[in-house]
Amino acid sequence: MTGPSDSPVRLHVVTGKGGTGKTTVATAMALALAARGQRVLLAEVEGRQGLAQVLDVAPLGTEERTLVTDPSGGEVVGLSVDAKTALLEYLQKFYKLGRAGSILERVGAVDFATTIAPGVRDVLLIGRVYEAVGRVTKGAKKRPVFDSVVLDAPPTGRIGRFLNVNAEVSDVAKVGPVRNQADSITRLLQSPATAIHLVTLLEEMPVQETLDAIDELGTLSLRVGSVIANGVRQPILTHDDAAAVADQDPRVHEALEAALTAVGIKTGPALVGGLLQEGADHVERARLQAEQHAILQALDVPVHALPHLSDGVESGELGLLADVLAEQEGL
Repeated sequence: MTGPSDSPVRLHVVTGKGGTGKTTVATAMALALAARGQRVLLAEVEGRQGLAQVLDVAPLGTEERTLVTDPSGGEVVGLSVDAKTALLEYLQKFYKLGRAGSILERVGAVDFATTIAPGVRDVLLIGRVYEAVGRVTKGAKKRPVFDSVVLDAPPTGRIGRFLNVNAEVSDVAKVGPVRNQADSITRLLQSPATAIHLVTLLEEMPVQETLDAIDELGTLSLRVGSVIANGVRQPILTHDDAAAVADQDPRVHEALEAALTAVGIKTGPALVGGLLQEGADHVERARLQAEQHAILQALDVPVHALPHLSDGVESGELGLLADVLAEQEGL
């Protein structure tokens, strides 16, 4: 399918515990949407330049820049949202400060404003993304400039506070443009146009943090679009063989030694024992992975799995992840 999706979702917020690959998944999601012929904005707000590293492109700036074009006609546009730049744009939009904004920056007022009130800083960051979601083309026949926006958001430990902009600005902006923008952002985030995707590994701590984040987002009336289990390894042993390896069955030792000898490899206790230990570790990992996957599948949200990339995204396998995501519902 090409062209704009039939899905009502326009904003995909991607979060996850640090180290789970959320930036890689956000990038793959943008590529999957572009493969459908969509024009996609891929944005980050933490200033880590993670998107540029994943795509192996020059660092992103505060100006939108085309990163990838797809044969379908789709396109991925990149953006690194900076609080200082967002504040200056905000001051110009609402107060027409013009050159006065540059003066404020020179005397340090902008740094002060974006540091002293973290809630306001988050409103500015999300506000830039909010503007991109609502931006339309000029002329009589208006249509969205971006079919979808994918946000590489802060990790799950901070995602609730980051998205709960109304509460974060309540003490510093009860009325006025900042409050009005926070209200507008909240309406978008709580609407069917937004889906929050949580990236996890099939390990106990990331899965538990994912469950906690789902509970927190629910109390904020924010909709979880999906949980994405990243780096899933496929079992390489049958059930019976896995049980034999885990039990250190002597017959497995004998069979392995015979197989190595048959292909001309000189065996010994250290080699065979080491290989058997690796096999036992694999069996245990597969067991724990299946256990955590079952916990996720009990959730009332779609759960998708992305394969482990043995060589990482540098090998060009980012496209594989995009293909897997392209087959999923909800994008």
